[in-house]
Amino acid sequence: MPAPLTAENVARAPKVLLHDHLDGGLRPRTVLELADQYGYRDLPATDPDSLGTWFRQAADSGSLVQYLETFAHTVGVMQHPDAIHRVARECALDLAADGVVYAEVRFAPELSTAQGLAIEAVVEAMVAGFAAGSAEATAAGTPISVGALLCAMRQADRWEEVAGLVVRYRDAGVAGFDLAGPEIGFPPDRVPAAIVLLDREHAHRTIHAGEAAGVDSIRAALDGAHAERLGHGVRIADEVAEDGTLGPLAQRVLDEQVTLEIAPSSNVQTGAYASLAAHPVDRLHRLGFAVTVNTDNRLMSGVSASSEIADVATTFGWSWDDVQAVTERALAAAFIPEPDRKRLLTDVVRPGYATLCG
Repeated sequence: MPAPLTAENVARAPKVLLHDHLDGGLRPRTVLELADQYGYRDLPATDPDSLGTWFRQAADSGSLVQYLETFAHTVGVMQHPDAIHRVARECALDLAADGVVYAEVRFAPELSTAQGLAIEAVVEAMVAGFAAGSAEATAAGTPISVGALLCAMRQADRWEEVAGLVVRYRDAGVAGFDLAGPEIGFPPDRVPAAIVLLDREHAHRTIHAGEAAGVDSIRAALDGAHAERLGHGVRIADEVAEDGTLGPLAQRVLDEQVTLEIAPSSNVQTGAYASLAAHPVDRLHRLGFAVTVNTDNRLMSGVSASSEIADVATTFGWSWDDVQAVTERALAAAFIPEPDRKRLLTDVVRPGYATLCG
């Protein structure tokens, strides 16, 4: 008999996470301790429980702009190599404890240069922290590997520099490139030289698109930035009629199986959808889109990979087959060498679900 599809059992399931922000997943206690260590004085609370609650409530504004303002505090305590290393190490440990076996975690290194830290030092601290946390978790019996995604901020002009870092560090823990920040007004091909560099070097990329803006943003990410995956991408549902008829871009995304890095709780928090029940994640999944389920920002949303999958499964009546399908889709889209992908699929993911499915 299959194990009940409960939050506890989902935590036991091997999971693959593609869309998780490093600066959106800090432990509240770590935020407080780093603030004290480095003299950051602007935190809105002084104990971990109150601070965690503040982050979730502030993010529940229904506005992407206000949601993003919460990051001033997490980024504010991530301006030193030791702090970045600690946050990355704890991220790997926390994900492993939640049953995540492979994760790609993203961060815009330029955000940690406000006090003069070199952008290369940010990347090196990040990948070293992921490696340290992964080694600890694996030694403790919860194996995980973590790849870093480097974000360039859409509204800034360091895209080409960040693309160069992706290429420079891709054999040292960096998995690919991303564009983050405000979609509206900052198209994903605004700095063509960065896209040319990524293309020339065959560097992987995922692009935030179809979150705050609609299908035109998705089209630009695919055609202008040559996105392999779409960060969120959920607004492709704007081209899905009630009867399941697809518009031309939705048909293309379906036919090409462009991976959608969907984060339902985050989408509800930023006002894209009124509730989880109103979210199109299940509809897109049933229509055969390459849906994956992700956390986005674990601190701000108060979620884990397990809770997000369990909530979606409960809301829409998913079975273990559905959970395994989105997991295998995520693994298929991961920016990792093919031998590593096959090993995880054969030795970890499928045996893990076979145990749960009875």
